[in-house]
This record gives sequence, C-alpha cells and structure tokens, in this order.
Amino acid sequence: MLELSQINSMPFFELQHKDKHCQARTGIMHTDHGDIPTPIFMPVGTQAAVKTLDQADLEKLDAKIILGNTYHLHLRPGEDLIDSFGGLHKFMNWPRPILTDSGGFQVFSLGLQRDIKENKKALQHKNTSTLQHDNTATRQQNSTNNQKLVEIDEDGVTFRSHLDGSSHRFTPESATEIQHKIGADIIMAFDECTPDAANYDYTKEAMERTHRWARRCLDFHKENKSRHGYQQFLFGIIQGAKHRDLREESAKMIAEMGFDGIAIGGESIGYNMEATKQILDWVNPIIPENKPHYAMGIGLDPTDLLTVVEKGVDIFDCVAPTRLARHGMLFSSLPLPEGEIKEGVGAKNHRLNINNSKFAADKNPIDKTCACSTCQNYTRAYLHHLFAAGEISAMRLATIHNLHFLLNLMSEARKAIAEDKFMELKREWE
Repeated sequence: MLELSQINSMPFFELQHKDKHCQARTGIMHTDHGDIPTPIFMPVGTQAAVKTLDQADLEKLDAKIILGNTYHLHLRPGEDLIDSFGGLHKFMNWPRPILTDSGGFQVFSLGLQRDIKENKKALQHKNTSTLQHDNTATRQQNSTNNQKLVEIDEDGVTFRSHLDGSSHRFTPESATEIQHKIGADIIMAFDECTPDAANYDYTKEAMERTHRWARRCLDFHKENKSRHGYQQFLFGIIQGAKHRDLREESAKMIAEMGFDGIAIGGESIGYNMEATKQILDWVNPIIPENKPHYAMGIGLDPTDLLTVVEKGVDIFDCVAPTRLARHGMLFSSLPLPEGEIKEGVGAKNHRLNINNSKFAADKNPIDKTCACSTCQNYTRAYLHHLFAAGEISAMRLATIHNLHFLLNLMSEARKAIAEDKFMELKREWE
C-alpha cells in the first residue's frame, strides 16, 4: 500500500538513531512548516492559544510544534472561519507545525462513556447481543443540568456543546474535513475512546468501530487533498483499553492501514503510568519502526516523559504542565523531601507549590539548573507574591517555566540518545 507520506520525495519521518541500551530513539518529522526533532513534547493550545502565552512566547521557548483541538475549534470560532483565513497557522499567526486531535477524546470526556463507567456492574450482566443493541442507543450523562446528551452509532457521534447545548454531529469524514479546513500539519483519525472500566465486550466493539472509522478517515483524506497548499499527515489511533489481546489486535490493524504515524490512545495513557508502560510494551513490537509513535496525554510529571521515551515513543502532549503552572505548581529538577511527596503524583514528585508560605522570602529561582527567562530573572519569593496577589503575570511566568522545563528535558534526552546514554539520564531522575 502506498504510504501517504510518499507523495513527497522526502519521507515524513526520518529515524536517526536508536539508543543501544533501550528503545529510545531520535528522529525528525519533516513538514512544510518546519522540521520537528523527536522525541518532542507538544504544548497544548486547545483553542488556538497556549493559555497565558502568546506566539512570541512560544517561539522564544523554541516550541517546535503545538497542539490544537478539533472539538473546541469546531465550536468556536468554527472551522469555516479558520478556513477563510487560510488555515490555523495564519489565523493565530503561528509559523511552525501544528497537530490537531480529532475530538474523540473530548467527546469521551464530555460523557460519551461516563455512564458505562458508572454502570459497569449493570453492563457486565448483559449478554453480547444485548450489548450490541444497547451500544447504539442514546446515552445520557448525569450532570447538574441533566441536558448533556451524547449518542454514538456506527456512522458517528451526536453530542451537545458544553458551551450552549447546541447539537453537533461528528463522523469520520466530517472530523477529517474539519481538520482539513483547520489546516494542521498532523491530523488524527476519529476514534472511540473507551474508559478502562468498560467491560471486554464493549471495549472490543468500540475498538472494531474505531478501526472501521479509521479506514473511512483514511479514504476521505486520500480523496480530498490539502486545501491550503501544504501537505497534511494523518495518524491512526490504537485502542483496546487494558486488554492485551485487543491492544495487539488494534496495533496490527492500524499498522496495516498505511497511516503516516501511529498514536496510542485510551484512558490509561498518561493517567496510569504503570498501565501505560505495559500497553507500550504490548504494541511497540507491532507498530512500524519507520513511523512516528505518539503517546497521547503524557506530561503530568517530567519522569513520565522519560518513561515513554525509553519505550520508543517520539511525540506526546498534555494539558497538565500549563494547568499546573496556573495553580502555582512548578517543575523542579530536585525531588521534594520524602515527607512532602504526595500520593499519585509521580515517582518523586518533581514539582513544588510556590503558594507554600516557606517560599515567601526565598531568594532562589524556581530551579537553579533552569535557564528559562522566569528562573533567570525572578525569585521564588516574587512568584509567591504574584500568586498571593492574584496577578495575571504569575500564571504567565509559571507557564513559561513549566514548558521550558519539559522542552529542555527533551533536548537533553535527544542528546543522550544520540550518545547512547539515555538510561544514564533517566537514572538521574529516579
């Protein structure tokens, strides 16, 4: 099968070096808006903006690629308006590459699958034929206004906007067309993201539906060339929740379809790092080595990035670094003292809460090893004061630090991999 990326003479993904001691690797993704060195962390600009920053900030941080979201951009300002500007790059004045998610995970997070999770026991008692019938029925999310309706069927998903309750419809074809209009360099196939708590029968059915949708996305993408004068690359998404046989089946199916890249999705990825590692071990021997591997939603803790890089992952994103920054949670190269480690926040909790009173008179930067503009110019005491005073600049300065921290960590990882020293770097964080 002809790969999408073979349309251009230069391959989309160029594998450069594999570390001799693990699966970590370096590479380059070539796009018309610039080359992307891998492994790379993508700052999330859900609504065509990385919260608290502007595009000049992102260029100073040397972010090679940012992520936007199809669901949110569809709701506002709308893909047709973005299209009229010549695509998202021109609309938001960002000259570098962009990736857009398909919106599948956002539909899940709105409640598409929440009722399955909440009614797990009831679903487990149903037989397969009843499940197959019930899975196409309307599913109502329990919410404060009881008005959020989401319905899934073989053709796609109907859902109500979280903004105004208006009804919208996503199909594999329309989700792909929306992304064509938005104009991201890398776009994602529309998938059904199942919760980990869904039973085996439902997870299998959702996975198979994701595969059928993937083929439809691929067919539509091939038949409808880029509308903005540059190439767009389409990634397929592996599903299957926590079931090894389903993950392996999904990896084989998506790998055989000829996508430009392979993403590993689902609720576990990034939220449960032990499960994430296990899933990556299952699928890594199956997915093509010459395609970029994308683990969706990784970045709650710096160690999480190193964990998936060791497993051969090339790109990842997460809203956590910017969200944490807005609440005064700042990444640090030094782990907190044993007594201050919080449960469920990473092996050594490499972050500090600048709101803590002990930082009120601290003359040190956030991190003495960090070269970001925040650490080079401001003290912990000043950041503590800004947050206490409710100054907007507090969130901006904190966000600059957290993003620089992860982008710099990935720069160090690329250098270490090239020298076959990645595991040495990783051990420094353990």
